[in-house]
Amino acid sequence: MESVQVISKHKPHAVCIPYPAQGHINPMLNLAKILHLGGFHITFVHSEYNHRRLLKSLGPDSLDGIPDFHFDAIPDGLPQSEDVDSTQDIPSLSDSTSKNCLGPFMELLSKLNDTSTSDVPPVTCIVSDGAMSFTIDAAEKFGVPCAVLWTPSACGFVCYTQYHKLFEKGLAPLKDWIPGMKSIRFQDLPSFIRTTNANDIMVNYIIREVRRTFRASALIFNTFDSLEKDVLKALSSMFPRLYTIGPLQLLKDQMKNIGSKLNNPTSLNLWKEETECLEWLELREPGSVLYVNFGSIAMLTTEQVVEFAWGLANSQRPFLWVVRSDLVYGNSALLPPEFMEETQERGMLAGWVPQDKVLNHPAIGGFLTHCGWNSILESLCGGIPVICWPFFAEQQTNCLYCRTDWGIGLEIDGDVKRDEVEKLVKELMEGEKGSEMRKKAAEWKRMAEEAVSPGGSSYQNLENLLAEVLLKK
Repeated sequence: MESVQVISKHKPHAVCIPYPAQGHINPMLNLAKILHLGGFHITFVHSEYNHRRLLKSLGPDSLDGIPDFHFDAIPDGLPQSEDVDSTQDIPSLSDSTSKNCLGPFMELLSKLNDTSTSDVPPVTCIVSDGAMSFTIDAAEKFGVPCAVLWTPSACGFVCYTQYHKLFEKGLAPLKDWIPGMKSIRFQDLPSFIRTTNANDIMVNYIIREVRRTFRASALIFNTFDSLEKDVLKALSSMFPRLYTIGPLQLLKDQMKNIGSKLNNPTSLNLWKEETECLEWLELREPGSVLYVNFGSIAMLTTEQVVEFAWGLANSQRPFLWVVRSDLVYGNSALLPPEFMEETQERGMLAGWVPQDKVLNHPAIGGFLTHCGWNSILESLCGGIPVICWPFFAEQQTNCLYCRTDWGIGLEIDGDVKRDEVEKLVKELMEGEKGSEMRKKAAEWKRMAEEAVSPGGSSYQNLENLLAEVLLKK
C-alpha cells in the first residue's frame, strides 16, 4: 500500500455509502478505513434512521469522526419509526431507497463540493453498496467514478445475475447452467426467487440492482481468489473490472502498520455490544464453546427458539448464544425456565457481541450460524467450522458451499428439531467429521491471511483498484 499512499494536500475524497442494514455497514466501514489509510478523505453516509440507532448503541460522541473521516446521513424515504432498536422491513427499505435516496444523495454531493461553504476536498469518487445502485446515476451526473461493493459472497452474487433468466423461463428445472457452478438445487439459490408473483418487490429489485452494476466503474467483492475461484472466473467474464480484496477485516488489520488516527469506532453495530462474554470465555477450555448467532435480520418462531434451546441443552456443550431483542416474531425471546436452570453453569446469553473477537477466541470450537457472508468470512478467518441454518437471501448458497466446496459445514435440514440440533452439535464439537472440518477451516484461515499479506491476491487487487479506478487521473 505504501506505493499508492497519497502525499498531496489535495486529497482524493471518497463518499462511502452502505445499504442501511447491519450486515452491510461494517464491510463498508472496513473498506472506508482501508481507503483512509491510503490517504483518502472519507465521507461515510448512513441513513438517518441508522444514524440515530448508532448514536444510541455507541454513544452520543461516537460519530464525531475526525477532520478527514466524517459521517453524514440522508433520509431513507420510509416513515419515521418510534422503534429505533429493530431492523426495518427489508422489502420496504429496498423499495424506498431505490426510489427516494437519489435526490438527497445528490444534494449531499453538491454540499460537499460547494467551495463557498465546504472545507473538505471535492468529491473524486463514490464507493457504494451494490444494493444502492442509484449512486451510479449520481456518479455519472457529477463525472466521478463509482465503485460498487457487493457484500454477498461471489457464489451468492453469481446466482443473482441469473435471476432474470429464471423469470424469463418461468422457473425452469435447474442444473449445470449457472456459470461457475457444477450443479445447484433450487433450494440452494438465494431465496428471493421463491415467488410466483411477477411484481415481487425483492426479485425485481435484485434484477434491477444487478443490471445497473454493469455501469459501475468497478465491482468489489469481500472475498479472496482461492476461496471462490470458479465463480470469480465466471463473473470476470461478465464484469471485467472486478476486484476481490477480502477479507476486508484482515486487510484493514494488515495495513495498521501504516498508521491511522481513526481508532474509533472500531465497528458500527446497531445494537449495544455486551463485552462481558469475552471474560466468560476466558474461563472456558480451548475449543470447548459453541457460538450461536443468527445475525441481524433472521426472525424465529417461539417454537424454533425452544427447539434450538433444548438441542443445545441436551448436547451438554458450553455455548454462547446471541438472542437479539427482536429475534422472535411478535414478542421478546422467552426461553423456558427449565432450560435456563439446566444450562446456567455452561451457557451464556447475550443481546449482541463483538463477533470477530468471539470467533477469534481460543475457547470457541464451533459456530451455529444463519450463514450470512460476514459471519462465514469471520468464521473462516478464525478457523472455525460451522453448523448452517440459512434464513434468507444468498445464505442458502453460502450453506451449500460450506458443505461442499469449502468443507467446513454441516446443515440443519428443514425446520429445526432438538434431536437434530443435539446430534449436529456433538458431531461438530466432538466427532470425526467435526475434526476434519476444523482442519479444513484452519487451511482457509491460512489462505485468507496469505491473500491480504503484501504480494497476496487481495493486497495486490487493492493496489490495482486504487491505481486503475479510484485514483486514476
